[in-house]
Amino acid sequence: MKSTVYAALIASAAAFAPASQKASSSTLKAFEEELGAQAPLGFFDPLGIVADGDQAKFDRLRYVEIKHGGICMLGVVG
Repeated sequence: MKSTVYAALIASAAAFAPASQKASSSTLKAFEEELGAQAPLGFFDPLGIVADGDQAKFDRLRYVEIKHGGICMLGVVG
């Protein structure tokens, strides 16, 4: 009985242990110095849209984002 309780305690304590993290070497390092990259996360791309590291694609997406933001701001004004 005691061994079952100890095993349950050890298993539950292992659930809260920090997971080991691997160092990721991806092409996202190419965009680490871009405007908007923050210190805790660096370049944040959760969907992997520019995971290939294509600078032209990144520049076009940045341009389109700024354009749509401006249109939205004009839409709010009326």
